[in-house]
Amino acid sequence: MVANAGTNEHEWIFTGEELKDIHVLRTGGDYIEVTCGCTSRKYGDTTGRLRIFVGGQLEISCECVESCSEDKLTPAQFESHSVRGQPKKKWQSCIWVLIKDKKVPLCKTALLKYYKETWEGENGRSRPKRAIHRDEFIRCSSCNKERRFSLRTKEECRIHHEASINKHWTCAS
Repeated sequence: MVANAGTNEHEWIFTGEELKDIHVLRTGGDYIEVTCGCTSRKYGDTTGRLRIFVGGQLEISCECVESCSEDKLTPAQFESHSVRGQPKKKWQSCIWVLIKDKKVPLCKTALLKYYKETWEGENGRSRPKRAIHRDEFIRCSSCNKERRFSLRTKEECRIHHEASINKHWTCAS
């Protein structure tokens, strides 16, 4: 089934113009599924089914061979699986979808419109939501001890900066 403008049953995710001529396999309650693939110079094309969920998540089921059990892969995992080794880490341009029977990179389509990169790692830990600054040390010119500066707020960063540019900085003790 090819999605045509105006007659699209899943316009709540994408407009008919955005899905025009993309080979849509099926739609679910909260996703659409399209044919996708990744090309390796050494191994050729690996095809799959890309599910795009309303919340922006992307999930790929690999169809490289009938016995392949790779299911629910992230785009980066699919790229790694299809090139059988080290991915280029540019999956947005390496993974393609079929538009008018031509391979078009995901980055050149509207399919990444709602993509939200999740930071959930393989080990189940999530990436911190704010930047973590490392503590810095400056040696006191009076007592010759290294003093720690935690750089977690704007005020702490300012205090550290002022101390670091002062060659004769002394601690409070």
